[in-house]
Amino acid sequence: MSTEITLKIDGMSCGGCVRSVSGVLSALPGVDRAEVSLERGEARVSFDAAQVTPDQLLAAVDDAGFEAHRLA
Repeated sequence: MSTEITLKIDGMSCGGCVRSVSGVLSALPGVDRAEVSLERGEARVSFDAAQVTPDQLLAAVDDAGFEAHRLA
């Protein structure tokens, strides 16, 4: 069963940033879908909570050079 989370991502300024964030999220085991919006500065991620945690999603985005945090 998939869980969905929306992450606020700071530091994205172009389509390349969107591809980078989308790529690092999609590469994580258990991530079904990652929809990244430059306009909203957000990523909506559908994932299997048994395989990956929200903290791991945040860490992957941070490691890619962007600042991410959960939206309530």
